[in-house]
Amino acid sequence: MSHPHAFDLFVIGGGSGGVRAARMAAQRGARVALAEAAALGGTCVNVGCIPKKLYSYAAHYAHDLRDAAGYGWQVGPSHFDWHRLRANRAAEIARLNRIYEKLLADAGVRILRGWASLVDGHTVRLQTTHGSEVFSARHILIATGGTPTVPAVTQAELGVSSDAMFDLEPFPRRLAVVGGGYIACEFASIFRGLGAQVHQLYRGEQILRGFDDEVRAFVAGQLAANGIDLRLHTDVASLQRTAGGIRLQLQDGSRLEADTVLFATGRVPNVSGLGLEAAGVRQGRDGAIEVDVHHRTSVPSIHAVGDVTARVQLTPVALAEAMAVVDRLFGDGRRQMDYDLIPTAVFTQPAIGTVGLGEQQARERYGNIRVFRSDFKALRHTLTDSRERCLVKLVVDAASDRVVGLHMVGPDAGEVVQGFAVAMRAGATKAVFDATIGIHPTVAEEFVTLREAAR
Repeated sequence: MSHPHAFDLFVIGGGSGGVRAARMAAQRGARVALAEAAALGGTCVNVGCIPKKLYSYAAHYAHDLRDAAGYGWQVGPSHFDWHRLRANRAAEIARLNRIYEKLLADAGVRILRGWASLVDGHTVRLQTTHGSEVFSARHILIATGGTPTVPAVTQAELGVSSDAMFDLEPFPRRLAVVGGGYIACEFASIFRGLGAQVHQLYRGEQILRGFDDEVRAFVAGQLAANGIDLRLHTDVASLQRTAGGIRLQLQDGSRLEADTVLFATGRVPNVSGLGLEAAGVRQGRDGAIEVDVHHRTSVPSIHAVGDVTARVQLTPVALAEAMAVVDRLFGDGRRQMDYDLIPTAVFTQPAIGTVGLGEQQARERYGNIRVFRSDFKALRHTLTDSRERCLVKLVVDAASDRVVGLHMVGPDAGEVVQGFAVAMRAGATKAVFDATIGIHPTVAEEFVTLREAAR
């Protein structure tokens, strides 16, 4: 039997979503190709989640070395080697790149190196250094992710985006971070922990827009306690190269000097040069590809997952969306994406873990709610001079007693909240939390010992 198309699925983009879709489709017997011009693994593996978490671990050791004295350890003079961290990280990322390539090859995916663009609903043009080639496919999946944006600031080219932060040369003794989202806060925490003087500038009234308001204020206080110069209602007008580094002219007329300026002011879908208009693929704000509940675009044979759709920009979401697409195209079609109760973490110092609704969101949705919260100094810091504090918070729908929001700021917050997210998916009520025995002494036990409603 002849096949009208060379491939059953042509994936554009070798990030988390694209690799997962290509591999799983091929394992189900589909003829699959994946086109990628850069390193496999996308933002997450190369310049996102993985290297950022590695650098976050590195930053934590500075705190651990200081805290050790309170526990009787006499730690001698220490020295941070930026070049060794960079080299070790690069080696690990290269190892992951090879693993991704092997996973695809072992599954039977044809890996195409080059820039892919749409010709129509079933045709892709691949541009390489040697020319171009055209491929046909029954289905096309776009998983090209997102890219950092830089604000319209005079001489903004003197600054860098988050992509460049892992290989700065030399290490910036003075870092200015422009932005108030999770990427800005994480890099501010990381480089402060590694020894840099950090100024964080945000034009809004509070950092981490979209998170629970109490969590936002609590984290802002903790960043400041860690020595970060956090300036709210502050915006940058221009940058200027000076003999001593980069001068930031602020909108209020004041100035700031830095060695590196990081613009962490948002990300937009990576759609440039994809040929979406020519193929008739409908786009929304910032070029985001519009998709239906089945991740289909306005062209039925073209699908999209991950950050390029600007729905929920998290790696596990892209993976889940990819599995839903593969299941619908090459399986029984029963798997569907559910965007409620998606847990997430922000790897600041201390870290944030959250799942469900913030307090204000819950009030708007349910009206009558109960809020349980506690903030305290964790046991591990009682023998140290650390100023770090923890916050735990439950938001409960009063009518059903169901826990609809759970938030934590503290050590290993992501690890703690992941487990509670399972309980919330199962519909756990406050009564269930109350009936659960805590593990003592831990920070996590606070979630099952909150008895008096604060609000």
